[in-house]
Amino acid sequence: MILLKKETKFLKKEYIQKNTKKFNQVILALFSGGFATFSILYCVQSILPVFSKQFYLTPAESSLSLSAATITMALGMLFTGPLSDMIGRKSIMSASLFIAAILTMICSMMKSWFSIVLLRSFTGLALSGVVAVAMTYISEEIHPNSLSFCMGLYISGNTIGGCAGRLLSSILSEKFSWHTALMIIGVFSFVSSCFFLYFLPPSKNFLSISINFPKFLNHFYSQLKNPGLFILFLIGFILMGSFVTIFNYIGYRFILEPFYFCQSSIGFISIIYLTGVYSSPKAGMLINKYEKNSILVISLLLMIIGVFITQFNELFIIIFGLIIFSGGFFASHSTASSWIGSYNNISKIQATSLYLFFYYLGSSVFGTFGGFFWFHMKWFGISVFIITMLFLGVFLSLKLKKNNI
Repeated sequence: MILLKKETKFLKKEYIQKNTKKFNQVILALFSGGFATFSILYCVQSILPVFSKQFYLTPAESSLSLSAATITMALGMLFTGPLSDMIGRKSIMSASLFIAAILTMICSMMKSWFSIVLLRSFTGLALSGVVAVAMTYISEEIHPNSLSFCMGLYISGNTIGGCAGRLLSSILSEKFSWHTALMIIGVFSFVSSCFFLYFLPPSKNFLSISINFPKFLNHFYSQLKNPGLFILFLIGFILMGSFVTIFNYIGYRFILEPFYFCQSSIGFISIIYLTGVYSSPKAGMLINKYEKNSILVISLLLMIIGVFITQFNELFIIIFGLIIFSGGFFASHSTASSWIGSYNNISKIQATSLYLFFYYLGSSVFGTFGGFFWFHMKWFGISVFIITMLFLGVFLSLKLKKNNI
């Protein structure tokens, strides 16, 4: 769905400069939007054991509450991104946030597992309108010199939202119930959506594009044929799949001996995600000094080292390993996503949509498939699975460098 762009080569773009009022408004708005989006998306992750207990589910079945949302979000991003080319960035993102918040409140009242998974699927579809468009808004409106830094700050905001959603749902589900947890998160997200709508500046560099379906499909196909972009898509698939798998099943590990964690204690593990508040913008700044490829390989190796460290059966050593893993993950994602935005002569909205499609597809596939390894080999199986995929990511990154892509 892309096409017939109006002639713009003679128009001077009005970029938002760093350290200006508008730049701060963008950061605040995207923080609010990211908080709502990722608190809604990941609020169920820390309470997967609660679902398993209440609905008599295996860990893999319980993970469907997250995987159902991420798979529909991945599919939706293929279309909501191009749709924003026609009707505007801010309107798509705002509507998506409000719909997702309302669906979360409705989901809190459901009593059957089928209804929960179904509503989570619709919620993921709604959230696709934010996730697919936010990075494109940044790449269009923020000055190129500040693009990597702003992208890192945006990912940091997403991290805080995801952490808050997991932590709140875990504590509230233990003190009250998972129904109360989802209702409160839905209300908070609705308020955050209002902040987003108020503070986000309208697009200045956006021009509406008429839709031509054959060219839309051809454009997607041409970007999939681009060797550099396709490798980055696969890396995104591996990154998010590995990250979600680790934190889907770490809760199940901690409720077993010798830890016997309560539900709220499992939620506090999500504080580890705050490593992304530092590592994402830091990676964005390092990209301006060093090769993207070097930053990406080092970040992937940090993830592998982190998984190795978690093999020890001591709590603080496991936590340290998870911190190393998370820091590497957020740095890798920040590097790969900004790399996508730096490509010339491509449709950035479609390239971003495809990257995020693979990214969240990895979350859905790995997140549920990891249950097979947990069932048969517990944490050792999870670790072997993730380390194998991360080494594949390192190989793909080296291939980018070898071919000067």
